[in-house]
Amino acid sequence: MTLDALLIGSKSLQSRIFTGSGKYGDDALIPKIVEAAECDVVTVALRRVDFEDKAHNLLQYIPKGKILLPNTSGARNADEAVHIARLARAMGCGDWIKIEVINDQKYLLPDNLETLRATEQLVKEGFTVLPYMSPDLSMAKRLVEAGAAAVMPLGAPIGTNRGLETLGMLKILVAEIKAPVIVDAGLGAPSHAARAMETGVSAVLLNTAIATSEDPVKMAEAFKYAVRAGRLAWLAGLAAVSDRALATSPLTGFLG
Repeated sequence: MTLDALLIGSKSLQSRIFTGSGKYGDDALIPKIVEAAECDVVTVALRRVDFEDKAHNLLQYIPKGKILLPNTSGARNADEAVHIARLARAMGCGDWIKIEVINDQKYLLPDNLETLRATEQLVKEGFTVLPYMSPDLSMAKRLVEAGAAAVMPLGAPIGTNRGLETLGMLKILVAEIKAPVIVDAGLGAPSHAARAMETGVSAVLLNTAIATSEDPVKMAEAFKYAVRAGRLAWLAGLAAVSDRALATSPLTGFLG
C-alpha cells in the first residue's frame, strides 16, 4: 500500500515514519527496524558516531539509500548547533540536519529562540533544516519564514512515551503552518501515532517507543501500519463528532 508522497526540501518521501538510531542494545538491530518500519529517513546523533573506529561505526548500520538526518543533540545554544551541523556535512553526512538545542537538563525541552538562530544561519549555508521545537505558533511561523523545510514539535517530553500531550497545539500548527509538521518526541504507542496522523500532521519521528519495547522489530512494523491508517483516515476525512445519538437506520418504515 502506497500513500501520497511527502515532499521535504528536494526529496520526495514514500514513508511518513522517521526512525531514530539510539537506545538499541545492539546497533545491528537498526537495519531490521528500518526494514520493518519501511522508513526513508533515519536520524543519528553525531556525537554517537566514531569516525575513527572502522570496526564499529554507527553509520555502517544505516541501510544504503536511506536519507541520513544527523541531529545536533548535545548543543546548548545556536553556535554549538551550527558547529555540529558543519561537522556532519564535512564528515560526509549530507545536507539534511535536525536542529536540537536543549539547555534544560531536567525536562529536555528545546530552546526555541536558539533553535531559530541556528536555523537562520544553516539555511543560509544551504542545509535542509528540520528544527525540533516546543509547539508555539509564532515561533513555528518564524522558523518557516527563516527557511526551515519542516517543523518538528514535540508530542511530549523526549523519551517519556506519554503520547500527545500537546495535541491541541499540534492541531493549530497543522492548520496554520505552510510546511510539513512532523511530531517528534513523546509518542509511546502505535495508537498515539495514528491519532497524530489523523490530525493532519505530515509524519512522525519514533525512537524510544520502538527501541525500549520488548520486540523492537515487531513494534516498528506496528507503527508502520498505525501511521498508514492514520494518514488514510485524514485523507478520507473523519466523520463529524456528535454530542447526541444518531440512528444509523430509519426509525420509521415497515413497522408502521
